[in-house]
Amino acid sequence: MAEIQMSEDAIKATQVLNRLAEELHRRREPVQRRLDYYRGKHKLCYASPEFRDYFANRFAGFADNWCAPVVAVPAERMNVLGIRLNEGSRAADKDLTQAWKAADCERGSSEAFVTMLASSRAYCLVWSDPEEDGVPRVTWERPDQAIVGYDSDTGRRSAALKLWADDTMEYATLYQPKTVWKFQRSKSATTGLTVSGLIVPSAGLVNASAWGGWEPRQGNDDVWPLPNPLGQVPMVEFRSQTLLDDDPVSDIDGVIAMQDAINLTWAYLMNALDYASLPQRIVLGADIPKVPVLNSDGRVIGQRPVELDTLNSERIMWVPGEHARVAQWSPADLAAYSNVIERGVEHVAAQTRTPPHYLIGKLANLSAEALTAAESGLVSKTGERIVYVDSSVREVYALMALVQDNAEKAKACRSGTVVWADIQFRALAQKVDALVKMRQIGFPLEWIAEQYGLEPTEVDRVMKMREKEAESDPMMQALNPKPTPGEMVEDEAEEPVPAQV
Repeated sequence: MAEIQMSEDAIKATQVLNRLAEELHRRREPVQRRLDYYRGKHKLCYASPEFRDYFANRFAGFADNWCAPVVAVPAERMNVLGIRLNEGSRAADKDLTQAWKAADCERGSSEAFVTMLASSRAYCLVWSDPEEDGVPRVTWERPDQAIVGYDSDTGRRSAALKLWADDTMEYATLYQPKTVWKFQRSKSATTGLTVSGLIVPSAGLVNASAWGGWEPRQGNDDVWPLPNPLGQVPMVEFRSQTLLDDDPVSDIDGVIAMQDAINLTWAYLMNALDYASLPQRIVLGADIPKVPVLNSDGRVIGQRPVELDTLNSERIMWVPGEHARVAQWSPADLAAYSNVIERGVEHVAAQTRTPPHYLIGKLANLSAEALTAAESGLVSKTGERIVYVDSSVREVYALMALVQDNAEKAKACRSGTVVWADIQFRALAQKVDALVKMRQIGFPLEWIAEQYGLEPTEVDRVMKMREKEAESDPMMQALNPKPTPGEMVEDEAEEPVPAQV
């Protein structure tokens, strides 16, 4: 393999790499924290140091996870069915729909939407399959391993970085519109920060002599850097809502504090279950019991009072004094804790527009109309999230078209219409009744099939089946007889005569 000489382009590429890696390092901690809360890995926040010292080990690892449904409920309704490129036709592009399914984008996009809603970002990388030329290979990247850089003037993607590591090496792939740079370096070759197994270089690390510890990473040939045949940065960012800045908001940012409060209340409740859920008997007016003190030979040499911690652990309270008697404390009212937990869950539902029956699980013979009204906020929220990712999905389709060597289709994708599955869940009878009424007032059958929720390919199949049924139906043939070839020629020859003025 030929030796690679340092070049000005390589220095600039490494500078871009380090700049993106610095930003990726800044994002990694909040991203990891949000994803941990989605998984249910919550650290219990104690109300007092004494409670923490006494019960830290008992409740270690406990979590009542309400962050997961807040994210999963809208994400499960975000299903891409295809993209329409021709406004005059309702049909989705068949080639791109097939490529989307072949690349397992149905699963990948679903996981990316969950990651985006939880952490505020997710990424998609589109490249050509190394084993099949012209076949898109789509991978969905985590926000703690990928990042996209933008041009400050145009807002277009100018570079993208994928950064990962194993036990001994750190690897980086930098994507630019014309080139793809692959780097690697030993973990011991740099003094950068180590976070989650990745070494993040510090500012000013790059220099012309050492390359900042980076060295070219090549395959079986001597080409470095690799050319980018797409002519564009092949990574797309899926970003949640922003406040007109570059800091998107996670769907669980406002839930985390309430989640901590709910978990703490659960800890108090379980502590009360252990200590105060049963009647407590106490002894009043008696001396504290004593235990004998033995020497090395086993002989009694004295007495000492029983330690208070021992009495507490055995659920006994001694009150010294004359006229000893036994009394009893009533069990604690644990409903106070459960009421606080329910109020906290209701606050989570209201703040996140998550229907309460998704969280509390209580249904009392609600009608279909009542359930539809209860989910109106969720439907509106899901539609809003689709708006955030719609342009990114179009860009993924455009990159897939470029891999297929169809630049004209790629251009059409950027102004196309993404076909999404119906985001409103309704009772089947209610949905069919509404569609039948729409059919009766004149809506075409193809549009009805789309509104029912069929995929574009299924809509085409239904229409063909409908045509086949009509051809074999004698009544339809009698009402719509096919013209003979002679009649077709005669009809075509007859043209209306314009009126004379």
